[in-house]
Amino acid sequence: MNGTMVKWARAVAEVELGEPLPRRWAHSQGVAQRAAEVAAALGYDAELLTSAAVLHDVGYAPRLATTGFHPLDGARFLRDIHAADERLVRLVANHSLALLEAEERGLRDVLEVEFPMHDNQRLVDALIYCDMTTTPDGKITSVEARLAEIKARYRADRLVGRFIHRATPDILAAVGRVDTALTAQPR
Repeated sequence: MNGTMVKWARAVAEVELGEPLPRRWAHSQGVAQRAAEVAAALGYDAELLTSAAVLHDVGYAPRLATTGFHPLDGARFLRDIHAADERLVRLVANHSLALLEAEERGLRDVLEVEFPMHDNQRLVDALIYCDMTTTPDGKITSVEARLAEIKARYRADRLVGRFIHRATPDILAAVGRVDTALTAQPR
């Protein structure tokens, strides 16, 4: 990994999240650290995965939040303003089962048309793993603790609460696949 894309991604994420959303920035940095470790252990595209990890929540930046759906807002920003790598943009747009949340928001067709799902399921799973095993403060956690934290923050009858309930089995499956791959690696 020569780091060019990662350096650029970190700089963009820090500008957009660092001051207005320092906790979100801490989370993004933690997710990126996990991504670098996972990619190195599994031989995945470290540059792409780490860049997507640090940028996955950029759409939360107040100045970018046009639809209020951060995967879509972030992906549009990366595509339209930065002409970012299409694979990167698609990972950001579809991170952590965003398609299910898009459906809850009535934006599924928009997300699917503008940003088709990334075709590398291992990278999709790895990004889910990194996001869902990192706390809002950027610390490592279990997927169960992370899901419990999200569920505690959002009422079950609200949009994000409904989404996370629907997404939980798929999140657990993705994290399980990455855990299995990591466990299978020689020490």
